[in-house]
Amino acid sequence: MDLNTLTAISPVDGRYRKHTQSLSSYMSEFGLIRYRVLVEVEYFIALCELPLPQLSSFDHALFPKLRKIYSDFTESNAQAIKEIEKDTNHDVKAVEYFLKEEFDKLGVGESKEFIHFGLTSQDVNNTAIPLSLKEALERELYPMLKKVTALVGSFAEQWKDIPMLAKTHGQPASPTRLGKEIEVFHQRLLNQIGLLETIPYAAKFGGATGNFNAHHVAYPEYDWTEFGNRFVSNHLGLVRSHPTTQIEHYDHLAALFDNLKRINTILTDLSRDVWQYISMSYFRQKIKQGEVGSSAMPHKVNPIDFENAEGNLGVANALFGHLSAKLPISRLQRDLTDSTALRNIGVPLAHTLIALKSLEKGLNKLELNEEAIKADLEDNWAVVAEAIQTILRREGYPEPYETLKTLTRKNEKVTMESLHTFISTLEVDEVIKKELKGISPFNYTGITGVAG
Repeated sequence: MDLNTLTAISPVDGRYRKHTQSLSSYMSEFGLIRYRVLVEVEYFIALCELPLPQLSSFDHALFPKLRKIYSDFTESNAQAIKEIEKDTNHDVKAVEYFLKEEFDKLGVGESKEFIHFGLTSQDVNNTAIPLSLKEALERELYPMLKKVTALVGSFAEQWKDIPMLAKTHGQPASPTRLGKEIEVFHQRLLNQIGLLETIPYAAKFGGATGNFNAHHVAYPEYDWTEFGNRFVSNHLGLVRSHPTTQIEHYDHLAALFDNLKRINTILTDLSRDVWQYISMSYFRQKIKQGEVGSSAMPHKVNPIDFENAEGNLGVANALFGHLSAKLPISRLQRDLTDSTALRNIGVPLAHTLIALKSLEKGLNKLELNEEAIKADLEDNWAVVAEAIQTILRREGYPEPYETLKTLTRKNEKVTMESLHTFISTLEVDEVIKKELKGISPFNYTGITGVAG
């Protein structure tokens, strides 16, 4: 079978391809090759700017043409590199040979031996991968995450005045407001996004064992550490880790994955709560013409968007957890286990992106059912017992908790009428009785202001 959306083994490249294809420019084999080309070209330019003696006469006016090699990079270019790799059996060396051919085409073949000068493959991989990840997150994932977060915040504001029965341990509890409960998720997401944006995109750059051995032995008069810092920062927009072994130690990458995992956990919590509110009829779902909720039960409108989100968030977090635990561990100065693991970082990003798009779709289908929320409050007058016994404590009433416990633990349902009858029997001032009778499940909601 030829590979397509029907024959792909992974659903991120099959069923969900339309949701994830924007990540291909960054996280695919094509993307990795393109970013390797970018790093090699920018490194050569940085050597010219130093300049190395042999590159001091290189015409800087050619830099735009060199940069077009990666800015105009095509699938045909990537395939040409894969053909070279069949002979080299080394993916980064294949990129070097491809660039040497491109230098010949530009008429600057005399300088091509300074492509990949003094580098090991990990100097290219450990800059190309964090750069591709940085741009994938900033251009594709973060905008979607912030869009969903803003949508959650808008619902918090929209529903800030809607009283709602709370449930603790699955049981009716002191009332709250719907907007405040949604605002909890909004603030949690904002806090974690804020933390996420503080994590550096770290890169390793320093030769075979991180010490610029080859660079230093050839040109001991240069400060290669300063050069490496400047190149990684100014040309690539990353932060250079120092000291390192042959590879990046991935501690910042692990922190980033753990942070994304926390965000996904919050989104899972949100998905489950909204699912539950739908099952309680607090929300209805807008029906799209032609959609089927069940193959057997025509009446059903299933909360599939929140279920889809939850499932994909779970897969994403399993992979984020493995990557953050595995990548910072490498035997001595280098083993190859990080290489195959790094090729999978696009997969949890894709599952997260699928989940975010499902959440956006699901949230936009919600319609508030105030009647169901009000009916639940009206059906649970017993929840104001906390308020009454607290005021009785304030007034020095004997054993107020036990007094209310006797009322609420009867097998009879507590209603407004039965509660007011009970209040009338209390030996307190009439002003206090009036205060107590003014409390209802609809106004006993505490301080629930939604943050602006």
